[in-house]
Amino acid sequence: MPMISYAQRISNHAAADPDRAAITDEHRTVTRAELQSLANRTARVLAARGVVEGDNVTIGLPNRIEFVAAVIACWKLGAVPQPVSARLPERELEAIIELANSKVVVRDVADLAAGADVDDGPLPDAVSRPWKAMTSGGSTGRPKLILAGTPGEIDPDALPGLQIRLNGTHMMPGPLYHNGPFVWSTTALLAGNHLVLGGKFDAERTLQLIDEHKPDSMYVVPTMMARIWKLPLSVRDRYDVSSLKVVWHLAAPCPPWLKEAWIEWLGADAIWELYAGTEAQSVTIISGREWMEHRGTVGKTLAGEMKIVGPDGEDLPAGEVGEIFMRSSADGSVKTYEYVGAEAKTLPGGWESLGDMGYMDADGYLFLSDRQTDMILVGGSNVYPAEVEAALDEHPHVKSSAVIGLPDDDLGSRVHAIIHTDDGKPIDDDEMRTHLADRLVRYKTPRTYEYTDEALRDDAGKVRRSALRDERL
Repeated sequence: MPMISYAQRISNHAAADPDRAAITDEHRTVTRAELQSLANRTARVLAARGVVEGDNVTIGLPNRIEFVAAVIACWKLGAVPQPVSARLPERELEAIIELANSKVVVRDVADLAAGADVDDGPLPDAVSRPWKAMTSGGSTGRPKLILAGTPGEIDPDALPGLQIRLNGTHMMPGPLYHNGPFVWSTTALLAGNHLVLGGKFDAERTLQLIDEHKPDSMYVVPTMMARIWKLPLSVRDRYDVSSLKVVWHLAAPCPPWLKEAWIEWLGADAIWELYAGTEAQSVTIISGREWMEHRGTVGKTLAGEMKIVGPDGEDLPAGEVGEIFMRSSADGSVKTYEYVGAEAKTLPGGWESLGDMGYMDADGYLFLSDRQTDMILVGGSNVYPAEVEAALDEHPHVKSSAVIGLPDDDLGSRVHAIIHTDDGKPIDDDEMRTHLADRLVRYKTPRTYEYTDEALRDDAGKVRRSALRDERL
């Protein structure tokens, strides 16, 4: 059977079982038929605003049914959904909109409610090329878009990826504007799943939703895993989680003790880990059972190729830490993504790096040493120091700044700012928070500060963040 569009796939599910639950958010549940109606109306609202095939549509909504309806509406028009945080500061949003050349920006559920009286009948079939356009701050602190390398088409006879079941139920507590939650959620929808969305993450509420909706699959990041595990045993035991057959964790390194705890809790066969970038040049996957035999690894390469490279570009032998380079195929025929606003770090032969460090053992298992030399992972979200420093340095009393990540029991890392002022005196915390509120989304804002009257950078403007971090550790 030939490929069909994502839009047609969603429509087929609605026709097959219109009364089956499609999405549950904090406020309500909609059936497949209701989702289809909302998506069709939303598509017509977008079209009335000038959206046509190939346009980017920036979607800045919270984890709600309307977010998903807006994504499907884009697919129905052959447009490209481009998710961003609903809490993104105006200046950062404007930079992304300019980069994406977005025809429409959806930031308010009321924007879509305006289509309540709009025709909800079928639309002409269309294919989005590409099917998504994700956003990244980039190592320079400037935003970039990562366009998927594939169109919005699916083989209707193929089994779903990511071990998601046909017509199952998927639990998604993560924010949909991040690539992982976006991919897992859309994969679940295309497989006919009932998608259960959490709002702002709450550990016990997540367990309540699992107990209530009986999902067979779930996506989490290690911060979520830790917060759930740290609930009192009497609270965890209050909820039935036996429906979970597959739990994926990714987006940040998972402490071995925490992974072992979840394996003991839910069983080794239920816990799965994936390592890749949004660019998806190459992917590793490992089950909990295999991980117990190779503790600490993120698995073997299952798609594309990976190698470890030294500082002079040389291939490193097993056991030596270096930079991880990836490629999607030896002949370069497979293109998994396209950057807008950035260029990849490359080596001859089609090899590309995301800046991650690690090593491979003699059996080909990959071990991460540090996700990136400068990047800070806060609860599974990427924070690039250059972006935070640029915001800090705009303050009139800041001469320069250096931002590093320090260990945090809850979030994995916390953003720590070292600030050079004229006299080394601190800036009032409330004043600094007010200054940053218009410039940075909340998770990028430093949680701790220190002040100095000594220069942080050399004459070339360079700062050695690793040395600063080591001193504080």
